[in-house]
Amino acid sequence: MTGEPKWDGYRALVSINKGQVELRSRRGTDLRAAFPEILTGAAQLRDGTAFDGELVVWEEGRLAFERLQHRMQRRGVGAARAAAEWPAHFVTFDLLRLNGNDITTWPYRRRRAALESVFSARRLTAPWTLCPSTTDQDVVNEWLAWGAVGMEGVVYKRLTEPYQPGARTWLKFKPRETTEAIVGAITGTLAAPRTLLLARYGTSNQLQYVGRTTTLPAVASSTLGPLLTTAATDHPWTGWTFSAGWGSRDTLDVTLVQPDLVGEVGVDVARDSAGRWRHPVRWHRPRPDLSPADVPRIAPR
Repeated sequence: MTGEPKWDGYRALVSINKGQVELRSRRGTDLRAAFPEILTGAAQLRDGTAFDGELVVWEEGRLAFERLQHRMQRRGVGAARAAAEWPAHFVTFDLLRLNGNDITTWPYRRRRAALESVFSARRLTAPWTLCPSTTDQDVVNEWLAWGAVGMEGVVYKRLTEPYQPGARTWLKFKPRETTEAIVGAITGTLAAPRTLLLARYGTSNQLQYVGRTTTLPAVASSTLGPLLTTAATDHPWTGWTFSAGWGSRDTLDVTLVQPDLVGEVGVDVARDSAGRWRHPVRWHRPRPDLSPADVPRIAPR
């Protein structure tokens, strides 16, 4: 097995064939108009090359997924301006075609060696980045401590495995931490909440939304009911709307509750620039022994 960092970006495929550059998402969406710097960078590649990798954007020394998401919507002059302000990099972790030949049946060990040779022989520079890879677990452990820069974890791949598009053959590991948050609202009913909308206080003493839990197990839901109180009219979130998911335009039907219940939650390292958890949070248990003042404050980057 070999390990590679798991990047907080968009999976993409890039290829050049007879001078024509293709840049597509994992679902086949054409991304060329949104990332003109990748098309320009393709001039460094030899015809008949195809990469699998991750589009990422860095901002102030940290992976900025929200910048990448905004760039997905830009076109024309707007895309060119965004490319200058928040340039994307293509972190390459696999080679699918070499000199026009399909090499997906090669074992990963051989494809990786060929990929490293391409980077060395072509002396590739930005926007191309070679993804680190190692069989040394000590190095992997070091990567797992890169949460501060936005790394999501580690991906393990079998060295003898061919490339299998669409198959879930990689092993992904995301470090998680246990922390506390305040319950500010719920979906479902007070007697049987379905999910919890969580909060923390910011530096200006405002109650800020930080994330939503996964669907609560029945036992947890019934236990929480008696601990929740309907919000007073001066709830800090009065008039707010909440998205059903990252990047979704659908809104949630929520009930505001008095923000005095603290809970223990499990979260991963992916956060946006405002300090909110991007992925669903796992509810562990209520902490009636803690007050909202005991909960860590939001630490935006």
